[in-house]
Amino acid sequence: MADESTRPVVLTDDMRMKFNAVSTATLAGQLQARGMRNSFLSGLKPLNENQRMLGYAHTLRYVPKREDFERREQGPNAQRRAVESIEQDEILIVEARGEAHAGTIGDIFAQRVKSLGGAGVITDGALRDTPAIAKIGLPVYHQSSHAATLGRFHTPLDHQIPIACAGVTVFPGDIIVGDGEGAVVIPALIAEEVANASYTQEIEEEFAFLKVAEGESSIGLFPLSDARRPEFEEWLKTR
Repeated sequence: MADESTRPVVLTDDMRMKFNAVSTATLAGQLQARGMRNSFLSGLKPLNENQRMLGYAHTLRYVPKREDFERREQGPNAQRRAVESIEQDEILIVEARGEAHAGTIGDIFAQRVKSLGGAGVITDGALRDTPAIAKIGLPVYHQSSHAATLGRFHTPLDHQIPIACAGVTVFPGDIIVGDGEGAVVIPALIAEEVANASYTQEIEEEFAFLKVAEGESSIGLFPLSDARRPEFEEWLKTR
């Protein structure tokens, strides 16, 4: 089982419901309002259309290729150790230095992540065996596809340490939410607060969208003003 160092927060049923109901845009906005301007994994695209992702970060770090590394390390490398230690609801998130010219994970390891109960894979590098990974049905975010193995440019160094993926600092156990737009990293210790605020915001914006679609001005609706709140509260009773 994961210990406290890698699960600083546990996703409750209520948190899961709320995170699965909101967009990454809303989450990024809520984090920005709290002074965290760098939470969206920029430049990464979802592998499959309309996919959703929710889980705990399980980090893996690659460094530039060093040819003598295999002689310095005993046993399975960090990539295999990371994949084989994935636990339920964990997302394998890879720091691949933004390198697009070598695959960082292929279909067999992606299938292993799914078989162990993992919730997805993220790499700021390239996928290998991309068509096969797409058929697995696991949520995946990546920068590009490339047929070469990671050994072309990368050495797997360590896992379950702080990393930088797509320009975002990620700690083991952080909460990651993904949708059709991309994925966002939520610091574990404020995850519940962000889930609650994001869910409230999306309900208010649902009301605003309906009113604007009926022809009303967005002024006073987006964001919701105190003057319109009584009307919103009445609408909420029958939502």
